[in-house]
Amino acid sequence: KEKNATYEEPHMTLFQDTTKTGCGVAQSRMGPFYCPVDQTVYFDVSFYDDLKSRFGGGGDFALAYVLAHEIGHHVQNELSIIEQTSKLRQQLTETEYNKVSVAQELQADYFAGLFAYYVKEKGYLEEGDIDEAMNAASAIGDDRIQEMAGMNVDVDSFTHGSSEQRKEAFELGYKYHDIDHSMKFFDDLKR
Repeated sequence: KEKNATYEEPHMTLFQDTTKTGCGVAQSRMGPFYCPVDQTVYFDVSFYDDLKSRFGGGGDFALAYVLAHEIGHHVQNELSIIEQTSKLRQQLTETEYNKVSVAQELQADYFAGLFAYYVKEKGYLEEGDIDEAMNAASAIGDDRIQEMAGMNVDVDSFTHGSSEQRKEAFELGYKYHDIDHSMKFFDDLKR
């Protein structure tokens, strides 16, 4: 988009159990997600308890990281990245598309790191907040989730990235805090 383009703020819906979305019916087991059709972040209220108890990724800034990641998808929608990657779904094999999906998810983690940098600059971060975000990113990596489910780790089936990749993407966003750098990061990941 143009440098002077306006930013449309996303909506947010908290839900429990199920809710209707522009992308279909959402269920608690899906976790938080962004729907580009209605430009809304859907957040199941039980997710934070799962993040804390099942995955060991608690803390107030862990929750901020997850929300910033989902808002990162809205930024991708505003930049037409979601539209571009959706077109690829029809052209690529599942394994090839999974790499694109991982790139898109890691860019959203990068945006969460960028958000953390600006929160720090405003003086809102507390000691330990970045660690909470990094622990949450690590807790919800595809490899960790597969291991917890008793499965063998299958890199070709990853859709969000490994624990290490998610932490690294967040760190890079925090370090570089630059949209242009995120585009290069995203392009490099898709290869």
